Parts: sequence; C-alpha cells; structure tokens
Amino acid sequence: MNLSLALGAAPADGWRRLSTRRRLGLVLLGLLLAVAWLTPWLHDADPARQQLTRILESPSLAAPLGTDHLGRDMLARTAAALRLSLGMALLSVVSAAVPGILLGGIAGWRGGWSDRLLGGLADACLALPGLLLVLLLAAIAPGNFWALYVGIALVLWIEYFRVVRARTRVLVASPQLEASRLLGFGPGYLFRRHLWPELAPQVLTLAAFGAASAILAMAALGFVSVGLRPPTAELGLMMTELLPYYHEAPWAMAQPILALCLLVLSLNLLAAKETK
Repeated sequence: MNLSLALGAAPADGWRRLSTRRRLGLVLLGLLLAVAWLTPWLHDADPARQQLTRILESPSLAAPLGTDHLGRDMLARTAAALRLSLGMALLSVVSAAVPGILLGGIAGWRGGWSDRLLGGLADACLALPGLLLVLLLAAIAPGNFWALYVGIALVLWIEYFRVVRARTRVLVASPQLEASRLLGFGPGYLFRRHLWPELAPQVLTLAAFGAASAILAMAALGFVSVGLRPPTAELGLMMTELLPYYHEAPWAMAQPILALCLLVLSLNLLAAKETK
C-alpha cells in the first residue's frame, strides 16, 4: 500500500511543481495530440478524398468542421496536418539535439583544438541564414518532406551546441565534478551525475522553442507555396488554398490558423521559465 501511494505521489508532486503556464501548455498540447491521433479512429474520413457536390459545406454531423473548396473533410485534414507538424517538429528536434549536445559537450569538456574546430563549424553554419538554407534545400527538392526536415534540423543544432558548450565549460571546473573525476569515475557517470541534471532544463526549453520554430518554418514555406505540395494536408498550405474563400467559408479559413496558433502557443508555454 505504501509503495503504491509513493508511486502515485511522484507524478502528482511533479505536476504541482510545474508553473501554471507549463501546466496549461501540457494540457493544450495533450488536447491537440488527442485531436490529431484519435480523429482517424472516431471519424472515418479520408483527408484527400474530394467530393465536389459538398464544396464549402458548413459544419454538420457528417462533417463536424465542414468541408473545403474541394469537398474534403476539414476535421480529417486538420488532424492530418497536426500529425504532420508534430511529427516534423519531433524529428527535427531530436535530429538537432543529439549532435548539438554531443558536439557541445565535447567542445566544452576537451577545449583546445576540439573547441576551436567545432566552434568554427558552428560559426560557418551561422554565416548562412537559416531560412535561406531551408529555402535552398526546398528549391533543390521541391515538395519533398525530407528536404524540409534536413534544412530545419541543420538550423536548429547550433543552438544546442552553443548552450551546451558554454554550460559544460563552467560545470567541468566545478568542485563536485573534479572530486568524482579524482575518485576514478568515467565520463559516462560524470555526464549522468553532474552534467545532464544541469543541462536538462535548458535543453528541454530549447527543444520546446525548436519544435515551435520547426512548425512555423514548415507552415511559412507551405503558405508561400515552396514547401509541401497538394494534396498534402499541411497547415500553411491549407491557409493558402482556403484564402480565396474566406468570405464564403470563414470557418474553414480559421481552422488551420487556429490550429497553428494553439500548437505554437502550447510549445511556448512549455518553454516558459519557471517562476518562484
């Protein structure tokens, strides 16, 4: 009984320690995840299926969010666009965080020529504006998901590298880490025991901001028609397609805009700094 109470108390204590903003961000993100992944199970509609006899229908029982200019179900398309945006964000953040943390840790830990070489590489990447890099890759492979993913990940890794390198330089000189090193503990233990607990809050904050940036970048490219191509359900592309019909079907135009705003808002709330 005591063990079960202890196991149940840990998540509750963690939830209470979160700030109000982060709680709101988690709840909002959870609702969006539920819409994105439960909709295919609860609402059997193909997001790409055109029904030209049902163009720009108002919300109804058959189509809870109405239909677009080609008669496609807006609920199914919005859920598919949310899945695409969240998948891109997760993939980009993981692909950027892993090399960024690894290379930043090596540069801050070893210093010397390793630090100079890796720092020069990061500076060289910064010399090319991030949006321009994504646009170049999108132009090389137009409409290709992987080109957008690679471009966004190449832009995001630099932030992790610079933050981890700067913080690691300070932590390496700390008395606690020096004591553990003198006792013969290896790099793996030192990273888990001393470095990661200090780096984790900053890395997770960067991850939340990075995910929001990746989602906005993909939506912006879709909105100017250099991102993914139709009939892909993507938030920016949906805005472009529905923009000419905002007088006839304002509810349809509002849906991708609202979904994008709520998605970015939830991630920014998660990244909000804890206040005491």
